[in-house]
Amino acid sequence: MALLTTGKGFIRDLEKSGALGIFTPLEGGSEGRYQRRLRLNGYESFSFTAKGLGDIEAYLTKVHGVSTPHLGKKNIGQQAAVGPICFVPPIATYRLDNLPSECKGLILWIVEGHVFSRDELEYLINLPHQEPRIKIVVELGGERYFRWESLEKIVQTA
Repeated sequence: MALLTTGKGFIRDLEKSGALGIFTPLEGGSEGRYQRRLRLNGYESFSFTAKGLGDIEAYLTKVHGVSTPHLGKKNIGQQAAVGPICFVPPIATYRLDNLPSECKGLILWIVEGHVFSRDELEYLINLPHQEPRIKIVVELGGERYFRWESLEKIVQTA
């Protein structure tokens, strides 16, 4: 990988396909360069991990309930057995509604994407078609150099 990369090919492929699967060197650092290039080109980036997401559609686009940790205190007979449930706004649609007017769109940068099932990856492929301002980048594994490919192509070959 070149020390100074412009990221133009990465951005062009992301805008074209809407969802990319990336493979990064295990020592890290190179993905930050590409996130910076995306921000310089007018995108807002939001990073999160794939582990523990649950229903990815609800997490990204619908208001959903989350059970809070009980911290050793239980309400016996007063609430549900799982404890109090807090309702949180969807990550993607909430951030889209609050984007600055000059921003091109929202990049959802998902770390540890190797835990996703085929159905979840297909949902991520279709999400940019439903909402064109959303682009998806999923880190799928390690490689000796930073490499990307259309997520749709990766799912088809798997």
